Order: sequence, then C-alpha cells, then structure tokens
Amino acid sequence: MASDPAFVKHVCDNVREQVGEVSYLPMFGEYAIYVGAKVVALVCDNQLFLKPTDSGRAHLGTPVEAPPYPGARSYFLLDEELDDADRLSALFLATEAALPRPKPKKMKKA
Repeated sequence: MASDPAFVKHVCDNVREQVGEVSYLPMFGEYAIYVGAKVVALVCDNQLFLKPTDSGRAHLGTPVEAPPYPGARSYFLLDEELDDADRLSALFLATEAALPRPKPKKMKKA
C-alpha cells in the first residue's frame, strides 16, 4: 500500500520550524525524508521509520524496531513521537548529525 502524501507533508511540516531544511521525495510508492542532503527517515504504509543511530536510540530509550518493507534492515518505528514536534525535531537533528555525508555522485563518461 502506498503512503499518503498528506501524511508525509504533515510529518515534514511538524519539524520544519526547528529542523530547517527538511524535504521528501517519492520512492517506489513510498517516501524518503531528508534533512539537508541526508536521508533520515522513510515513510512506508503511512508509518514513520527513523534510520537507526546510537544518538536516536539515546533519545528514544528502547525503540520499537521494524523493517520498513520486506527484506529491509530494521529501523526505529515512530508512533507516539509523530505529534510531538519538539521530540520529533530532536530525533531528526540527532539522526542527521550521526549520519555520514552522502558520497558525491560520479560523473558518467560520454
């Protein structure tokens, strides 16, 4: 089941004021949420999955972990945090800070 774009927009709007540059892109009927150039979360079946990091785990305590789609590794499944803009923003910022910069894409040779 594909995620509802309104749900993804709601999540991004909740954190935009504190996080700043947050965006989303469709990905195979689901969505990737970016903070700057880094993917911090996925939205699959209208559920928010945060990339697992030590700093995210420190904020959450004992998070619920689940794969966002069959065959994927486990992410932190967020539910109670969805309507708490302060907590969700802190999680997004902590995750973004813990993730490495994306590798630059190589230019294709002609």
